[in-house]
Amino acid sequence: MLKFAANLTMLYTDVPFLERFGRARASGFDAVEFLFPYADGLEAVKTAAQDAALTIALFNLPSGDWEHGERGIAILPERRAEFREGVAEAIRYATELDVPRLNCLAGRRPDDLPKDEAWAVLRDNVRYAADELGKAHLTLMLEPVNPYDIPGFFLNRTSDVVDLIREVGRPNVEIQYDIYHLQRTQGEIIGTFRTLRDHIGHVQIADNPGRHQPGTGELNYGRIFSALDEAGYTGYIGLEYIPPGRTEDSLEWWRLYQNGQFAG
Repeated sequence: MLKFAANLTMLYTDVPFLERFGRARASGFDAVEFLFPYADGLEAVKTAAQDAALTIALFNLPSGDWEHGERGIAILPERRAEFREGVAEAIRYATELDVPRLNCLAGRRPDDLPKDEAWAVLRDNVRYAADELGKAHLTLMLEPVNPYDIPGFFLNRTSDVVDLIREVGRPNVEIQYDIYHLQRTQGEIIGTFRTLRDHIGHVQIADNPGRHQPGTGELNYGRIFSALDEAGYTGYIGLEYIPPGRTEDSLEWWRLYQNGQFAG
């Protein structure tokens, strides 16, 4: 049976971040993921996860000024030093929290930054991050993000990430396969997953439109889950969706899945 991780950035948002760990455990999860742990501090996050007996599957490298719209800095030539500092900070957190994967968001490309220059900076930064993560036995994830939710995001399609992985040439770089983003950008969710299975290290889900829980939109998650299972995917699936109401009420699909009753 597939394994699911509650995304604590998107779920249980009616309480502060550190209180969401206990809520996830009370819902029945044994694993979580989130965008960033840095604001609350390493010891506080470590205590929250330990108290709730939760595994942390993944979080992101520092990604710039999130509150003011930045969605990564890995393509920005003038932010190389900041990116490298963020890699070191993320590794420190991941090592202490026993987190095996870190996601790198490429960022939005400014109009005055040529695409080829952005690509070259991204390639160099990803290679650097992969080498540093490799020393700590960690895996670097790269995520294609749709350009409708985040206009100007530099990596939009799985083919972009595959090309980058090939150029970087490091064994510990994989695709973060966010089904919601990829449905908005390219579709062919099951076929693309099967084709790229060897490159995919983490999966995230939400339905479309609305980015709500499975069963609320156009995606047949019953078939998608079966395909992931048949393909031998054993990693966690992050629930990176927006509950339309209380998080616990949005988990009925998951309870049905656990009982073999979810049709999608």
